[in-house]
Amino acid sequence: MDILALSNDIITWLARHAQIIAPALALLFATLGILSALEAIMKTRTAQGAVAWAIVLITVPPLFVPLYWIFGRRKFRGYAIAKGGSTREIDQLITSFENNYRAHQLSAQSNEKLLNSLNSLCTLPFSRGNQARLLIDGDAAFSDIFDHIRRARHYVLLEFYIVRDDEIGRTLAQLLIEKCRQGVAVHFLYDEIGSLKLSRAYIQNLRQAGVEIHPFNSTKGLGNRLQLNFRNHRKIVVCDGHYCVIGGMNIGDEYRHRHRRLSPWRDTGLAINGPAVQAVQLAFAEDWYWAREQVLTLNWNAVAAAENTQDIAIMSSGPADSVETCALYFQTLIHQARHRLWIVSPYFVPDPPIVQALQLAALRGVDVRIMLPELVDKQIIKLSSYTAIKESLPHGVQFYYYQRGFLHQKVLLVDDDISAVGTANLDNRSLRLNFEICAVIHGQQCNQEIARMLEGDFAHCRQLLPVDVAKWGLGRRLLSRCAYLFAPLQ
Repeated sequence: MDILALSNDIITWLARHAQIIAPALALLFATLGILSALEAIMKTRTAQGAVAWAIVLITVPPLFVPLYWIFGRRKFRGYAIAKGGSTREIDQLITSFENNYRAHQLSAQSNEKLLNSLNSLCTLPFSRGNQARLLIDGDAAFSDIFDHIRRARHYVLLEFYIVRDDEIGRTLAQLLIEKCRQGVAVHFLYDEIGSLKLSRAYIQNLRQAGVEIHPFNSTKGLGNRLQLNFRNHRKIVVCDGHYCVIGGMNIGDEYRHRHRRLSPWRDTGLAINGPAVQAVQLAFAEDWYWAREQVLTLNWNAVAAAENTQDIAIMSSGPADSVETCALYFQTLIHQARHRLWIVSPYFVPDPPIVQALQLAALRGVDVRIMLPELVDKQIIKLSSYTAIKESLPHGVQFYYYQRGFLHQKVLLVDDDISAVGTANLDNRSLRLNFEICAVIHGQQCNQEIARMLEGDFAHCRQLLPVDVAKWGLGRRLLSRCAYLFAPLQ
């Protein structure tokens, strides 16, 4: 009763002083809006993002000031990892195994231009002696991953953006519990935003069985308490330091063609054996150190595969990098192309420098093809893509819409000897906000396998022609420009 009376008193006081409170709040938010807009102008990495934030912060400050301080920042404070040069433990870890890794390092004479460009973006340089296998769609990927987990003798590392408590998720959980019973250490990271719907019972069940499962903790630290914009989008599985998988697939039944609207779900993963596994393992170790402040005891003895070897470099990127690693990764591969550049991405909202690089590649005679999904999970992202498509199509960049369900793979093919598979999309979130991981493969065998795979995918696409774009009405073009303007906020 006292609480009710107090509430009534507060409501009465607010009503009595509304004429004073309302203008004061309006002035406060207007001031915060202007200050936040100035901060956005000074610190937002792109002019497009700065303009978008400045407009909404000044025009609708009560709504967008809180959103800016939650979603607007572009630098992940506190993620002190070796590439930032400030974590002694991770520095010591790299020092402990770099001599062994250097024995497998690729000679610069093989492709000096490519190596120098990409090595500078990777924590570890290109290594030789790697075996790479494509995992096409979820069933093939889960079968391969589960088989290697069953064979693991010492430890299993897992990191996923999305983990679901569904059939495939529970199958994985039971397998991990069995490995713990066998004395195998299991370390499991998940993104707390991507896995927001993951049940507490699922997590508790694994922890009780001995699985070290934890969220990535992107909001850890005073400087990150309100920050929900950074996501760990990596998908990693490592077994005993000798085998790993990266790619587009999370843990969920939709990746096994069981989504009520988007199935069949087209995706691609990459299984690796060889020294490059050490680079993937290092990315996990850095993330684990951030989340748990613990350096894991892992196998850092790089062993070359016996046959069908490829040269591989692992690009791990994120908002803690001193440069925009993921954006430079895409630009490097695009500029490398001389006669073929095929890109597959579910989301296509590239920055102007990437759009210009694509245009330039097409103008110098490169066969530039971009494969996108016709059926999408995020309509606003598809709408945002129309601007870049309209700017690129007249210059020879070709666009294809995949027709058989949802296309989620992230694959690049450059000429006859360079290819890439990973987690990064061609959008603002992957380029700047997400932690991503991709493998760049230098070798004709893998390139030919990916070319055959993509040729099969192109057979199920419809090509977007200039006459189709000419039919886009004013309303569609206006909505596209507005969506593209606010792409940095998505």
